[in-house]
Amino acid sequence: MSYTQFNVMVWALRLVAAGIMLQTLFFKFTAAPESVYIFTKLGLEPWGRIGIGSLELIASILVLIPRTTSYGALLAVGVMAGALFSHLTQLGIVVQDDGGQLFILALIVFVACSLLLIIFRKQNFLHYILR
Repeated sequence: MSYTQFNVMVWALRLVAAGIMLQTLFFKFTAAPESVYIFTKLGLEPWGRIGIGSLELIASILVLIPRTTSYGALLAVGVMAGALFSHLTQLGIVVQDDGGQLFILALIVFVACSLLLIIFRKQNFLHYILR
């Protein structure tokens, strides 16, 4: 794989992860009925919805900045692990007849950011954790 191809792949991972997280923020911050339902079922409404939305916003920004990609990817992996766990234990994969769309989007972000963590494992503190 050439440097250009590698760079395109890295930016595609960044844009996919950040794009999905940023797109869902609108629903969290405007208290869309679907988001309110999810966080009420988890017992986290409204502060959990706003807090997790804020963490996703921070992760999205950090993932897009080359020097902070590893920090954003680590934060996003943590948030998406929580989302996936919630889907598997309390919410179910299909939430309010969405066909599993939220679960699949969380899984895509989780995988993209996990790959970014592997790629940028030598960036910042992750060099010591992910050898």
